[in-house]
Amino acid sequence: MWNSVSEFLAMGGYALYVWSSFGLCAIAFCIEVLIVRSQRKTTLRRLRQALLADQYHQESRQ
Repeated sequence: MWNSVSEFLAMGGYALYVWSSFGLCAIAFCIEVLIVRSQRKTTLRRLRQALLADQYHQESRQ
């Protein structure tokens, strides 16, 4: 157990490893969210384009 905040932050001498691991995980989670958002926007844009192309082809056949 830790008796103070500074002992907690020092993590028994493993602070560099522990806090860098937490930091890298947080960065990875943020990057993952940004990638998923970007892919979602791209997919929705492509679906809209395909829908519009299908509608155009159907209208041109009539």
